[in-house]
Amino acid sequence: MPHKEPLYANDWFRIGEKEIRRAEILLNTKDLEGAGFNIQQAVEKYLKGFLLSRGGSLRRIHELDSLLNDTVAYEPSLEEFREARLKITEYYLEERSPSAIPSKLNKQEVAESLKVATKRIEKIRSIVT
Repeated sequence: MPHKEPLYANDWFRIGEKEIRRAEILLNTKDLEGAGFNIQQAVEKYLKGFLLSRGGSLRRIHELDSLLNDTVAYEPSLEEFREARLKITEYYLEERSPSAIPSKLNKQEVAESLKVATKRIEKIRSIVT
């Protein structure tokens, strides 16, 4: 049976919530790369959900920059994501791109990114609902 892509914002938000919970669990088990990756995934899902809620089309990309550019066109106040997305994008790359250089992530940094991402996600939810 083919996978049916969720087309509505709340479907994407539901998946984003799972990603946030996973990030919290992985952070507590000191899997910092995994936690960071899930933070990125949560932000990505929420940006996609927001765009769908505004009539945008679903883009199969993982680039927070592009998604944020599209999002800000609908809601300029979401520009506040811009600074946080730099670090969050690094987490995605750290987890998905093998490197000979050991990770330099620390728990405090990832925990702060989780806090910032959660705050921004709450803002998206408040705008959409």
